[in-house]
Amino acid sequence: MKGRIASRRPQPSEFDFEIHGQLIDRVPGECAIETLGNQLYWICDLAGSISTEQVDKVHAPYSWTIRQVFEHCVNAERMFGYRMMCLADGSQPDLPGWDENVSADSRFGLGIFSRLITELGELRKANLELLGRLVPTAWDCSGTASGHRVTVRVLAWLAAGHLQHHFEIIEKRCEVTAKRTPDLVE
Repeated sequence: MKGRIASRRPQPSEFDFEIHGQLIDRVPGECAIETLGNQLYWICDLAGSISTEQVDKVHAPYSWTIRQVFEHCVNAERMFGYRMMCLADGSQPDLPGWDENVSADSRFGLGIFSRLITELGELRKANLELLGRLVPTAWDCSGTASGHRVTVRVLAWLAAGHLQHHFEIIEKRCEVTAKRTPDLVE
């Protein structure tokens, strides 16, 4: 029944921060699990579309290199997964904030670009496994993260919206258009 699946789009009552709604609204589709899974293809195709010269270049007006953006996406994916897990048990935790700028500026985990891509894919797959084993009511569980009320469902859609936001910027910066989904063979 449409609108009743656990991974459906969140309702505005499930979050209280305007930017969360903006990120969610950017994402196509009606099922978070399907959307998050489809983005695995985009991760691979975008990474393969970026030249070695572009990886460590800063493209004005931005201040992060492409490598830093991918590292940020890796760290954010890990954070989304942690937060989804913490909320899913219904304990309504108050999770601390995460300063993405401090994390990016520290450059603590830049490493080899291909390993960042692999890690991002593996984290996304792990988050999909977590979401795939949740009982439907767990998607409704809520708490606060960085001082804002969210549900597990909201966090799943935010993971998709966050990645989409950054990947669209990367495509623009690098003047590439990566495939977001595989070509279907009929």
